[in-house]
Amino acid sequence: MAIDRFEDAARFMAVTARVLEYRRFRHLFVAPDPDGVLAALSAYATPDGGYGYALEPDGRGPAGQPLHVDLALRVLTEIGRLTPATAALIIAYLASVTCADNGLPAVHPSIGDAPRAPWWVVEDEPTGSLIPTANIVAQLHTAGVEHPWLSAASEFCWARIDKIEDTHPYEIINVIPFLDAAPDRARAETRAERLGELVRDRRLVLLDPAHPEDALLSPGYAPGEYMLANDYAPTPDSLAARWFSAEEWRIALAHLAAGQAEDGGWSVHHLMWTPAVEPEWRGLATLRALTTLTAFS
Repeated sequence: MAIDRFEDAARFMAVTARVLEYRRFRHLFVAPDPDGVLAALSAYATPDGGYGYALEPDGRGPAGQPLHVDLALRVLTEIGRLTPATAALIIAYLASVTCADNGLPAVHPSIGDAPRAPWWVVEDEPTGSLIPTANIVAQLHTAGVEHPWLSAASEFCWARIDKIEDTHPYEIINVIPFLDAAPDRARAETRAERLGELVRDRRLVLLDPAHPEDALLSPGYAPGEYMLANDYAPTPDSLAARWFSAEEWRIALAHLAAGQAEDGGWSVHHLMWTPAVEPEWRGLATLRALTTLTAFS
């Protein structure tokens, strides 16, 4: 898929995106600059090895959170700076917030009274969630990390994946990177095949944007917050890419390319709980659209 209005996208990133996403954009599409991206990412780091300060836009405040670490690890992987050595301090933070079931909570109580989206719910006794545990484990596996914490968190993910029945798109989307990176490839492929069948059987994917009535909108999602093939598989080498036919991919990618707005960026379809987060999310969405379209070009 060609990006017909790349210069418009570049201007959008310069005008609207956060410094971190703009530097990531320039690193990926203009000139490699891992040091510049790392400098921008470091502004979100917390002394305990975590990340905070609204790195994931829906959670504000200075406290480290697993969802912030999730995004930080993806950035470090993107620039080739996630290594067993650099992961050591991050793992120490993750171990400090891990639940008794060896999973990470979706929201850790350390966020306290900081402003956050209403779906960032703090539980009195949090339990592990595949969001964000699976994606964090995936990045560490990709970096070749070996650590007792990672082994226990991996087993948490396998056990939870085997129990997935009543689910929603974001849980599946976070599981896919784990399956793509898991060392046990045979196990990963069988689990991915089952999840692909579940996604299609439960109508958790919009195969034709012209017919949204054919997809199921999950409870709590915003009107129009449907997931397409490219939301599940942002690269063609993902296991989830096998879930969809060539024609289904053509439709999904054409719809993604056509989603570029007049200002050059892509919009997001989930709920916005405060106006401040919309441009932050749009920078992330635009970067993801560009990288996906490039991966499939």
